[in-house]
Formats: sequence, C-alpha cells, structure tokens
Amino acid sequence: MSQPDIDAVREYLLSLQDSICNTLEEVDGQAVFELDEWQREAGGGGRTRVLTGGKVFEQGGVNFSEVSGDNLPPSATASRPELAGRSFKAMGVSLVIHPHNPYVPTSHANVRFFIAEKAGEDPIWWFGGGYDLTPYYGNEDDVIHWHQTAKAACDPFGDDVYPHFKHWCDEYFYLKHRDECRGVGGLFFDDLNEWGFETCFAFMQSVGNSYIEAYAPIVRKRMNESYGERERDFQLYRRGRYVEFNLVYDRGTLFGLQSGGRTESILMSLPPLVKWRYNWQPEANSAEARLYTDFLPPRDWV
Repeated sequence: MSQPDIDAVREYLLSLQDSICNTLEEVDGQAVFELDEWQREAGGGGRTRVLTGGKVFEQGGVNFSEVSGDNLPPSATASRPELAGRSFKAMGVSLVIHPHNPYVPTSHANVRFFIAEKAGEDPIWWFGGGYDLTPYYGNEDDVIHWHQTAKAACDPFGDDVYPHFKHWCDEYFYLKHRDECRGVGGLFFDDLNEWGFETCFAFMQSVGNSYIEAYAPIVRKRMNESYGERERDFQLYRRGRYVEFNLVYDRGTLFGLQSGGRTESILMSLPPLVKWRYNWQPEANSAEARLYTDFLPPRDWV
C-alpha cells in the first residue's frame, strides 16, 4: 500500500478552505469570513473562519484543523481497539452554512485524513468525509441537482461508489430518537484506505471540490424568494434537529471534544437562533408536512 503524503493533504485542505470561503463571500455579496488562527497546547492548531450577519448567510463556519497527540480519545478507540497506544494526527476541513432564507437549505461538508503510528509497526491511516443537505422547504430540482453532483464526483472511482456512500449518508444522518433523517442526505464515507493512498486522496479531493458546485447554484436560485414569519418559525424549529444530531451523534463533534479540541471551533456548527416546542406537528398537507412525507424519508434522487 502506498505511503501517505501528509504535506500534500494539508496543502489541499488549506486551499479547499480558501476556495469555499471565496465562493461563499461572492454569493453573499456583503459579509466576509473573519479569520481566527489558533494553536492547540497538546499539539497542532488550525484556522477558523466564521461569517456572521451576511445578506444571504446568517452564520457560516469553514474550519481547517490539524490536531495530534500521544493517545487517542475513547471515541476513536471504542470501535478500533488496534489504535490503542498509538500516536495520532488528524486534519480536515469542516463547514456548516446556515442561511437567512428558509427556502435556502442548510448545508454541511467535511473531508478529513487520519493517521495513527507506533514504532516498529506500519501506520494506520484513512480518509473520511462527505456532505449533506438540510432543507426546510423541499424542492425536488434542488435535491436532484445536489445528488447528481455528488454522483458525478464518485463516478470516476466506480459505479458502486455513489450508491454505497449515499446509503451510508442516509444511515449516518439519522436521529434515532426522532425516527427521522436530518435532511435529504448526500455522501458519507469513513475508514477509506483500501484503494491505496493516491486513489483515496484523489477521491477525497473530488468530494471536497464538488461541494461548492452542489451548493452554490441552489443558494443563488432560492436566496431571493420571499418568506414570512411562518416560514422563519419553521426554519428555527427544524434547526433544533440539527443541534440534536451534532451534540448527540456526530463523530467529529465527539472526537473534537474528547481529544481536547478547540471548543469554539467545534461548536461553530450550531445555528445562532433555534427553537424547540413540545410535541409540535405540522398541519396536514402543508408545505411543512411535505418535508416529512416527501423529502426526509430516504429515496433515490438520480
């Protein structure tokens, strides 16, 4: 198996952060990402970029982090006991974009690389990541475009890649306590190393590069649609599901907190405003109800 080139991965991830931020600033047309560079006492650091109060985006964060340490946190070793006793390095770009307009979906993306080493033994490494879309008001054209772009990113690597990672995404972004998916899915992959370093790295780049191709056209189409208090209220209610998933299930959040990561950067994914209400149900046959019946249940979009 080819040996990993950590410097090449780092260089790509930093350039990806730059390109995504540049495009999102262009789409917003008003706000810019503030840069916050930080160091981690236990090893590593990163640069957090956060946009707030934009014309289009209420809040967005695009983070690069690189953390290292002598021992892995429980979230990593629980399912991979062979990692115990190894030093580690993890790096990635993670982002969440929360729009003002309820007709513009929230989006999330993450691409990452992990390597664990021990003297006298071969390193254990893998890539992971993907992206998913969380609409408040479903639009079939948008979701089809999102999945077609995801499929195009996967197609050069095999006919079975998109169906496999699409299904994995549907299973991963699922709130068991609600018995519903967080959104309409996309791609999710983890522990990817069986293709060798060069091909796995190329796939991670294909996924990372395709995110903005999938998201920006949707934002441009929907960002000027008119909405009222009802739509805004439903958006804030549905954001509660986003918070629940990130704090209860998300692997990246758990790994970051357990490994002593920078809390502000880890939790920048949470929306600035959110609502919960007791036992609320959408009105039958309403646009809000159709999100639950027509979009959240997993289905084939391409």
